[in-house]
Order: sequence, then structure tokens, then C-alpha cells
Amino acid sequence: MPVTFAGEPARPDRPNEDFVGATPDAVVLLDGAGDPAGLESGCSHSVAWYSRTLGSTLLAELNRNPGSLTEVFASGIRQVASMHGDTCDLLHAGSPSATAVMLRRTGDTLQWLVLADSVLILDLGTAEPTVVCDDRLDAVAAPHHALFAGLRYGSPEHARARREFIETLRTHRNRDGGFWVAAVDPLAGEHALTGSAPIDAVHGSHLHSFRMYETLRP
Repeated sequence: MPVTFAGEPARPDRPNEDFVGATPDAVVLLDGAGDPAGLESGCSHSVAWYSRTLGSTLLAELNRNPGSLTEVFASGIRQVASMHGDTCDLLHAGSPSATAVMLRRTGDTLQWLVLADSVLILDLGTAEPTVVCDDRLDAVAAPHHALFAGLRYGSPEHARARREFIETLRTHRNRDGGFWVAAVDPLAGEHALTGSAPIDAVHGSHLHSFRMYETLRP
């Protein structure tokens, strides 16, 4: 399947923390969740490292593992966790994480997995596109938007509010009743949105990464 992709860092002073890659039969998109300076992560590795490492691992797994996308996802997370479990505190709430979208063509079927707030848009030949988006992060975050009321973006006050906001989100990460992302828990994939469609019905697809809390501006 023909694939084109593009990306850029969320901010010019940080490396690109996203990953996108493809093989003839699979696509992986990860949107790394970077935290502001001053917040501990428990991990010596960068978010960019995590996204690249998990992304390349998932692509390899998609090609060699015939299991479900949930199983592939769990295997990828487990492998990456084993790479830095001896040096990093993987139980820390701020350990690197990412949203995820995976596509795989298997025979005459297109399968997908979407976790957190990245978006998959499918053209299935209907009047409206099919949009697959996990909105649990937005539901958790919405009540806390008032933290930014009246604060100028880039101001010390805004930076403090943003740190408080992210610390609050951390308490809901990868918990029932909260939201789920790719981090260190291989069970996260069981909470992803999954589906499939006949390959002949798919006229096109668009994978889009968007981290709501990275772009909050009053």
C-alpha cells in the first residue's frame, strides 16, 4: 500500500518526539508524550528514544508476529521495557509514554489499533469518513482547563499551571477510569480501540498525531 508521511517537532527547542514508519503491509504512528522541564520522569532515556525504540520494535513485530494487534502491541511494550528496566524506574508515573496508531494488512483485511488521542481516519466509501479516536484523555483533562484561565502562554504562571496540569494527568494514566497510553504496561493494548475492514472497502486512510496538552494556549 502506498504510504506518505511527514512530521516536525512540537517545539523548535526539542527533538522530534514522534515516530512514523511503514512496511509494505503495516504502518505505525507514535506521538511521544514529553513533559516540561522540572518534572521527574524516573527514566534516563528521552521521550524521543522511547518513541523511536517502541516504533521500530512494533514494526518488526507486525511483520513477524501473526497474532492480534493487541498481542503485537503488548509484545512491543514488553520488549522495550526489558531494554531499560534495569536502569530506570519503570513504575514512575512520568516514565516516557506515547499515543499509538497501528495499521496492518493481513490477507484481504485491514486491521487497526488506536490508543490515546492520536486519530485514524478511514475512507470506506461512505458519505462520511470513519474516524477512530480515543477521547479518554480529553475527558480526564477537560475539568482542569480552568488552570490556564487568564494566563499568558509562555509566562512563568502558565508554566507552573502546565506542570500542575501534567502532574494531575499522571495520576490518571493507565488506570481504569482514566486514560491509557503506551508506556510500560503491556496490558494497555487491551484498552485500545481496535477494528478491521475488508481491504477492498478501504479507499484511503489518514493517521494524525495530536497531543492536546502540548498545545494548550489561553
